[in-house]
Amino acid sequence: MIRTQKIVLVSVLGLAIFSCGSRKKVIERNPEATKETVDNKSEIEEELKPDSPKIASPVISNTAHYISVYKDIAKDKMRTHNIPASITLAQGILESGSGKGRLAVKANNHFGIKCHNWKGAKIYHDDDKRQECFRKYSNSSDSFRDHSEFLANRKRYANLFKLRKDDYKSWAKGLRKAGYATDKKYPQKLISLIERYELYKYDKEVLGKRYRKVKTDPDSYRDITHKVIKGDTLYSISKRYNITVKKLQDINGLEGTALQIGQVLQLPKD
Repeated sequence: MIRTQKIVLVSVLGLAIFSCGSRKKVIERNPEATKETVDNKSEIEEELKPDSPKIASPVISNTAHYISVYKDIAKDKMRTHNIPASITLAQGILESGSGKGRLAVKANNHFGIKCHNWKGAKIYHDDDKRQECFRKYSNSSDSFRDHSEFLANRKRYANLFKLRKDDYKSWAKGLRKAGYATDKKYPQKLISLIERYELYKYDKEVLGKRYRKVKTDPDSYRDITHKVIKGDTLYSISKRYNITVKKLQDINGLEGTALQIGQVLQLPKD
């Protein structure tokens, strides 16, 4: 009887020790799991800090971004319609405020093309007159296609297509001469954009060995753009160039007054 009681007592003690050991292992693993979770959370929080080097990137201006998005479309239209990609991009930048203008944002219309017997969707916008009718596109590519067809299918622009495809200066002047724009400085504005952003390199990519470089003028864009530096505001820039804040906003398609360091603003050269 006494022996039986000893066996039972030993068995109970053994089970108690085994149970404690099992619980101890579980308790030891939980802190490790918690520590791993906390460490991972710290890493994520570090990545999300505004000044974290893991997410730091150089400021890309609206215009540089616009070029990166639409350069391939411009090159494609050069192949199909024989219009220099540099000219198409420069016109798009100038006329859409680097894609930030109302017509570009609301209607995918990058070139300010008016209705003219248009049967598609429409948008109304103040231009030469109040609430004029402009074409509204489902995507930006259709706007670029329409722009190319607009130039290629109208007789008054026929002389442009006699020019070399790498001669962006003659194309810019020819557009003004053919009546595309009434602004006397329109050619100079296109040329300045092409040379500042080296848009002629896209003509070269299309033409290959047939490309002949046009002599550039580094001073051509000096007075019609402003690169934002620390401390600049729209008001201070407007005072510097003797124009209104509203004019700056309209030219660059800005809805507010926020600026980024490195941003390039278009200026009227009148």
